[in-house]
Amino acid sequence: MRLSIAVLLGLLLANCSEPADTAAVPDNTAPAVVQTAVENAVDNIVVENTVATGDWDLGFMAAVANPYATDAAATMLARGGHAVDAAIAAHAVLGLVEPESSGLGGGGFMVLYEAESGEVRFLDGRETAPMAASIDMFMNDGEPMPYLQAWQSGRAVGVPGAVALYKLAHERYGQLDWAEIFQPAINLAREGFLVTEKMANYLPGIANIARLDENPGSAEYFYPNGEPLQAGDLLRNPEYAETLQAIVEQGPDAFYTGEIAEAIVASAQAEPNPGSLTMEDMAAYEAIERPAVCGPWRELTICSATPPSSGAMQIMVANLYDHLLPENASQEQQVQAFVDAQRLAYADRDYYFGDPDRVDVPVEQLLDPTYIESRASNPVAPDAMPEHGDPGMVLGEAAAAVFAPDSTREPAGTTHYSIVDSYGNAVSVTMTVESVFGSNRWAAGFLLNNEMTDFSRDYDPALPEAANAVRPGARPRSSMSPSILLDADGELYMVTGSPGGNSIPAYTAKTILATEDWGLSVQEAVDFPNIIARGQTVRVETGREPGQALADYLNEAGYDVQESEGENSGLHVIRVHPDHLEGAADPRREGTVMTTAPL
Repeated sequence: MRLSIAVLLGLLLANCSEPADTAAVPDNTAPAVVQTAVENAVDNIVVENTVATGDWDLGFMAAVANPYATDAAATMLARGGHAVDAAIAAHAVLGLVEPESSGLGGGGFMVLYEAESGEVRFLDGRETAPMAASIDMFMNDGEPMPYLQAWQSGRAVGVPGAVALYKLAHERYGQLDWAEIFQPAINLAREGFLVTEKMANYLPGIANIARLDENPGSAEYFYPNGEPLQAGDLLRNPEYAETLQAIVEQGPDAFYTGEIAEAIVASAQAEPNPGSLTMEDMAAYEAIERPAVCGPWRELTICSATPPSSGAMQIMVANLYDHLLPENASQEQQVQAFVDAQRLAYADRDYYFGDPDRVDVPVEQLLDPTYIESRASNPVAPDAMPEHGDPGMVLGEAAAAVFAPDSTREPAGTTHYSIVDSYGNAVSVTMTVESVFGSNRWAAGFLLNNEMTDFSRDYDPALPEAANAVRPGARPRSSMSPSILLDADGELYMVTGSPGGNSIPAYTAKTILATEDWGLSVQEAVDFPNIIARGQTVRVETGREPGQALADYLNEAGYDVQESEGENSGLHVIRVHPDHLEGAADPRREGTVMTTAPL
């Protein structure tokens, strides 16, 4: 068996570096042999040992946003772990090596396929608002607080859900020991890891607009001696290792009560614009298992996360697309149908979706084939602003609830990974801290989220409340859409998802349509230009072929086209074939794919 990258790096670091008490060693670029090892990890790496059971003989696959984390997942799978074991191990590492995207101070969603039962489940680890949060907490003198001010405020910090999600998933599905799962992240935090270009590239710019280089903890960690970390620097985080070790020994109680919780609360309550997060809020947090939302599309079944996620949009977009698609469509016409489907689905999502424990989200009505057909029969004119429909009126039922309009923007500080284990189980996981580096507030070795800015920040007492209004204890609406597709026999077919803020539903839907209707391989689908159609503007990634041609076509058709050189997707996709697994990592980020050798 080949040595895993984690093992190899451990050996190399033991030989090439001395332990240090400081978190960062910016003037100690990692030895070339270590750098080479990490660069090699970017390629697809075969791990030759696995455990197979039952009728599943395809081995495992992990497609994750960072090679260190991909390796941690593959290591757990090679030891016979469940996909959930690998998912926790991967994210514990991602929170260390990719803190700009997710971490212990945030939360996320896990959609899981259970091979034995054939069922798809949804675990909700979304952050919650403090109980003292109020609907107008982001309003000043009748005007919404400027986003940058809200983003950096303590008011933006919600109760983190990641650790509780770990525990819920492991208790129900894990096969490896709880302590074993966290060891790769603990080792990396203590011994050091190489700063990637992705993290390093953010640091100079964010210092000009945010407080990452000023806040206690984050300033010392990311800007040692006042200078931003550089790609290739060897970075240690002993404080993170101590936090994980406490979670290993005491479970989630170590995080939601005691010293770690106190550090989180103190950071959230610090100036400027302190928040209302309390120890009571922390102790009360629970991750929840909810029913997954599943719907038919052609011969497949698309399953995703229910609200507060936007996963139902995957079913909406795919079925709207079929109604809007002309016969014998060209590639340009396929893309135009995709654009029109998005515009309708986003308008409904923006209006109706919120925390299902606080508002009645009419998901079943929105997915009803009669409503989908009616919605598609009246596509929005290219130069018009899409408006939400009313599924209740179409279906002859009571009109759907009346809400205030909501145009919440979600910056792209998120990560996604897809995993299939050697038993045929699968997870699609999207995790976040909301904006880049979350709230920029530091506690116990990690950054806190600014998830409360995902609520509708505008509030007019003369209007009805928005479905996604700030409510005490509520979970903000999310665009995250981790998805799993089943074939006509109910067997695992595809695992997909992406980060990318409000663009996530579009990024994810692209992989489904491109592989099933546009004749592309999984990697070709991921590579294909991203096209996002929320509201009146259609954003087209012209930096990738055939993006410019598609932008020109849509512009000539009358759409308000915004050309984009690059998009912040991080798609990680696995497709199941009869005799092998096909995986893809998004070249726009730093993800990798690891798998077993074909059996």
